[in-house]
Amino acid sequence: MSENASKTAVTAEQIQQAVQAALGDKAQSIDIQHEEVTVTIKAADYFEAMQTLRDHEATRFEQLIDLCGIDYSAYGDGRWDGLRFAAISHLLSVSLNQRLRVRVFAADDDFPVVPSVTTIWNSANWYEREAFDLYGVVFEGHNDLRRILTDYGFIGHPFRKDFPLSGNVEMRYDAERARVVYEPVTIEPREITPRVIREDNYGGLH
Repeated sequence: MSENASKTAVTAEQIQQAVQAALGDKAQSIDIQHEEVTVTIKAADYFEAMQTLRDHEATRFEQLIDLCGIDYSAYGDGRWDGLRFAAISHLLSVSLNQRLRVRVFAADDDFPVVPSVTTIWNSANWYEREAFDLYGVVFEGHNDLRRILTDYGFIGHPFRKDFPLSGNVEMRYDAERARVVYEPVTIEPREITPRVIREDNYGGLH
């Protein structure tokens, strides 16, 4: 393929067709919104499908440019009735000048697990650690899955919708023990929405 041909703009419909041809029935759905293509894949098919998206001639997504977790429990004002946790990846094909969003839901809301793709794209390493830290999504096969943004003694996953605003523990330096210690949080829960109080005839209005 010539350099000019490889850089030709690809339509969302063409990407959708290419992904469908590459994945077949491994694609649960392939949607287009705002000229962006999103494919949803079952966790059981996720690793094999991602490898196909990298290697298939019609897709050739050589780069994983982002991966994050998501908690759907409050999506649509709480009207969401599907699985709660998902991992979202953004793939880039430099050679074909196309992008794709991949979504995989963890099959178990209580213990969300999806396969790791670090052996397909090395760049997934820290992204998966971040999704594990913030959402509690476990990436099976990751060889160093540990917290990356919060401290090792942190309790819970702060981006989950049910995580308390004040957290579960607080830390302080204990001079007697010469180390940082963790204790139950002592902050009182409170409403943080600002109140707007205006006097009568505020601004000269009647």
